Amino acid sequence: MIRILIFLAAVFALGLGFAWLADRPGEMVVTFNGYQYQVSLMVAAVAIVAVVAAVMIVWWLIKSLWNSPYTISRYFRVRRRDRGYQALSTGMIAAGAGDGALARKKSKEAAKLIRSDQEPLIQLLEAQASLLEGDHEGAREKFEAMLDDPEMRLLGLRGLYLEAERLGDRNAARHYAGRAASVAPQLAWAAESTLEDLTGRGDWDGALKLVEAQKSTRQIERDAANRRRAVLLTAKAQALTDSDPNAAKAAALEANKLAPDFAPAAVAAANLLFKQNDVRKGSKILEAAWKAEPHPEIAELYTHARPGDAVVDRLNRAKKLQELKRNNAESSMTVARAALDAQDFSTARREAEAAIRMDRREGAYLLLADIEEAETGDQGKIRQLLSKAVRAPRDPAWVADAVVSERWAPVSPVSGKLDAFAWRAPMERLGQLIDSHEDEADVPVLAAPAKPTKEAEVIDHPAVAKTISEAPTEPKPAVGDDQVTPVTAAAFAAIPNDAEPVEPAEELARLPDDPGVDPDDEAEKSPRRFRLF
Repeated sequence: MIRILIFLAAVFALGLGFAWLADRPGEMVVTFNGYQYQVSLMVAAVAIVAVVAAVMIVWWLIKSLWNSPYTISRYFRVRRRDRGYQALSTGMIAAGAGDGALARKKSKEAAKLIRSDQEPLIQLLEAQASLLEGDHEGAREKFEAMLDDPEMRLLGLRGLYLEAERLGDRNAARHYAGRAASVAPQLAWAAESTLEDLTGRGDWDGALKLVEAQKSTRQIERDAANRRRAVLLTAKAQALTDSDPNAAKAAALEANKLAPDFAPAAVAAANLLFKQNDVRKGSKILEAAWKAEPHPEIAELYTHARPGDAVVDRLNRAKKLQELKRNNAESSMTVARAALDAQDFSTARREAEAAIRMDRREGAYLLLADIEEAETGDQGKIRQLLSKAVRAPRDPAWVADAVVSERWAPVSPVSGKLDAFAWRAPMERLGQLIDSHEDEADVPVLAAPAKPTKEAEVIDHPAVAKTISEAPTEPKPAVGDDQVTPVTAAAFAAIPNDAEPVEPAEELARLPDDPGVDPDDEAEKSPRRFRLF
């Protein structure tokens, strides 16, 4: 657009110039070699313009002839390059579609038309074609060749990482991921694999540095980075508890500051503070965590903060936790346990029953069975409570990848994933909810079913009825005996092929039998604590 405006402005200026000369007539005299040439001013101006145009045209012709070999070669070179890029594009599409034969054909065609050092994508297409053809060894050789090119190094590491993962060689995969993460920490696949490697080896400081690099490159959000740092710092505090208590306390306090509602961090920090006789600060940390989410580990550590306390003092501390989080099953169970230790059976029973009303689970019924055994020793009621505990949902536990652990761990023992353990009810057994009337009345005695008055239904098919009627009759049993009419092989053979099948009746669910208490197990375990798992 700008060039067009400049051209129009030049034409307009020439027009004005010629109009100005036309309004002012004059003559131009030129003397050359004894001759005198006289022309008008307009003719002279036109002649000058024509000479300039002729000189420019001649110069363009000479320049074009001089550069014609280069122009012709450049034309064919551009055409060849365009064909190469077309082949490369078609090959990449074929590789993405899974057409290995076409991808290999187009890779060879692109390699002939374009030099591989000019276009690195040719190497990628050749590697993808090798993978599609099943030539994994050739693909690995091409990926290894990419490591020498700074532009293709990350691509080569990615390819070698995927091949190592395919072969199940996790050490090699983490090696390649570590090299990639050192060059480009913003790569998610490299950072995650390297993080799993560092946490698996217990290198918590290296993992913390990597998480900080992920946060600085905005690979993960700030909240996610703080959560990961809290988990890693908690794991570091647990590892340094015996060797370096001061460093462990600093790490645990920082983890608790990053995630105040993270129970393992609060427990680790409070435990280290209690060991250094700082009961007040440790109790505040546990109280804050309890307000966010009650947890039995918090309650256990809080009630036993001072080893020399009497059972009544521990009961009072449990009641203090209950005041911080009222109408909560975990609070009621904490008070019930402390009251059972203090032999305050009425309080223990009241709180255990309140916990059952709020959250029906096996731990509450087992605790109520402990209370019943300690107070009355009524084996009938104890068995009834144990049978309810068997059918109740399981208590929450630390679960990661279908692995149930009594203690929290920073990584999963199956997948090696960081922060995989979650506090929830295991899904190995789906407990049934118990109706509320079971707590109000005893289990009713099942009466024997009355004798059915309706005769059993038979298959309404003419061939079967005829075969059964023709079969020899047997003497009828005495009145009152159960009778099952057998169906002979001839009756089944008489059924036509197009007969509709009859679905078998569902088997009635049997009530679970009470296995009782094994004497060996009863002798091994404590008589005041019941535990199913």
